[in-house]
Amino acid sequence: MNDETFALDQHLCFALYGASMAIGRLYKPVLDEAGITYPQYLVLSTLWERDGLTIGAIAERLALESSTITPLVKRLEANGFVARRRNAEDERQVLVTMTEAGRAMRAVTRRLGERILAASAMSPDRFRALNAEVRALRDAVAAATERPPER
Repeated sequence: MNDETFALDQHLCFALYGASMAIGRLYKPVLDEAGITYPQYLVLSTLWERDGLTIGAIAERLALESSTITPLVKRLEANGFVARRRNAEDERQVLVTMTEAGRAMRAVTRRLGERILAASAMSPDRFRALNAEVRALRDAVAAATERPPER
């Protein structure tokens, strides 16, 4: 191995981290205007895919712990974007549903996709392909961390 192998710019994790930070800065003005944080946006996005999920299902979709999702949902409820209620079939579960304000938020945040595509200077097809590659990497690495280490 040579010194170039260890250069920070050669680390994929650093490139992904930097890209994530840059995207966060790009999204921030729109999210600030909407009055939500990026993690709250992810919860809303999950509910836009499928409304009426449990806290556990939202956590699973976002690869987070339920204890992380609960305070996000409580803040979204306090702001009028979602409603929480106990599942009548299983009192241990909390169902989260969109309110009209939560559904309306989708139109506001739709600009995020437009902003990132414009900032990327990529064609929509290239952008979708990159997204698919990154998701494949994420899934492969996640699967590898779930397997016992090889000896």
